[in-house]
Amino acid sequence: MRVRVIPPGAEHLGAQLGADPWAPGGPLPATYGPWHPEVVIGADSPGALLLPPAEPTASWVYAPRGVWLDDDLLVVADTGNHRVLLFHRVPAADGEPADVVLGQPDEHTEGPQAGGAGPEAGMNLPTGVLRLPDGRLLVADAWNHRILLWDDLPSADRPADLVLGQATPYDVEPNRGRDPTATSFYWPFGVALVDGRLYVADTGNRRVLVWSDGAPCSPDQPADVVLGQPGFASRGENRDGPVGAASFRWPHTVAGNGGGVVVADAGNHRLLGWHAHPDRDLPADYVLGQPDMATAVEFPYRPQTGTGFRFPYAAVRTPSGLAVADTSNNRVLLWDGEPRDQGAEPRWVLGQPSFAANGENRWEQVGFDTLCWPYGLAACGDRLAVADSGNNRVVVWSRA
Repeated sequence: MRVRVIPPGAEHLGAQLGADPWAPGGPLPATYGPWHPEVVIGADSPGALLLPPAEPTASWVYAPRGVWLDDDLLVVADTGNHRVLLFHRVPAADGEPADVVLGQPDEHTEGPQAGGAGPEAGMNLPTGVLRLPDGRLLVADAWNHRILLWDDLPSADRPADLVLGQATPYDVEPNRGRDPTATSFYWPFGVALVDGRLYVADTGNRRVLVWSDGAPCSPDQPADVVLGQPGFASRGENRDGPVGAASFRWPHTVAGNGGGVVVADAGNHRLLGWHAHPDRDLPADYVLGQPDMATAVEFPYRPQTGTGFRFPYAAVRTPSGLAVADTSNNRVLLWDGEPRDQGAEPRWVLGQPSFAANGENRWEQVGFDTLCWPYGLAACGDRLAVADSGNNRVVVWSRA
């Protein structure tokens, strides 16, 4: 089904859908607190979960799963179109086109490996995106089992300057075609720089890799720490045993917590947290989303609460606290401060009218403030960018 183009004058998604989120006494639920949607990146998908046009543009995205945000840059992993979009600002109006398209020869080509041109020119389901303080750009090219690194912010599509996880830019085998090592990946979905350390959520290997001095300078520079496995050569789900404080099922993203890190262990429906940065394989200090470290239960058909998750794929630290994309509950949870135990209630919920609701787009039509499978989060100042994957868009929210 073809998605309609945003009409001139419809500067906000609310205007397209016949609702004005800025009107006094507007329709925003009280559970949003000070948060409100500011602008939408991507085309309107009124029925949700609908395929966008076969020929994309620089204004449309398909199933985005990662996003990066700072004062002068928005980076979107346009996962379904196998590309990354760069905006040299936070867009002021809905549907603005990207300034740069990476991974495709032009804005209209889609398909893995630059429409078939080859892995040296393209991507295959990119997810995590990250801009380093020195200006370098990282992209987790997940299904090519590698991380791409540009030495500066590209002004046009060009190959990465460095490929991590593979021997050459032409190789795309998981774990370089052998058992896992300290330099290989299997579906690396998330990348994060926390207190100078580069964390990679190596999802298919059910582990998190850590480079203590930041991004490696060569494909052969091994990780310093592995979390979730007894060694670099192991990749068993939950360490080939029951779920525990030192195991993962699908680690997807990593975020800081003010001295340590939290890992969104999506497959176990939880977050694991370390109070300090682990310097070796260590059990987590606390868990969010489950009653204890040994539980990994999904509760899909009962009223939800603020302390239970279903496939939480993303977490990010905001200036005021922690934000979690509770993906299968179609919501984003926000804490004021850093929750450190499973009983810590979030302060706000975005995308739902209450902490008990969890419907895709609230079981209604797509709205300016509804969510359907939020997969990625990024924060900068009073803004929170949400990769609203099922609605084929990214929504930037603002805190008043």
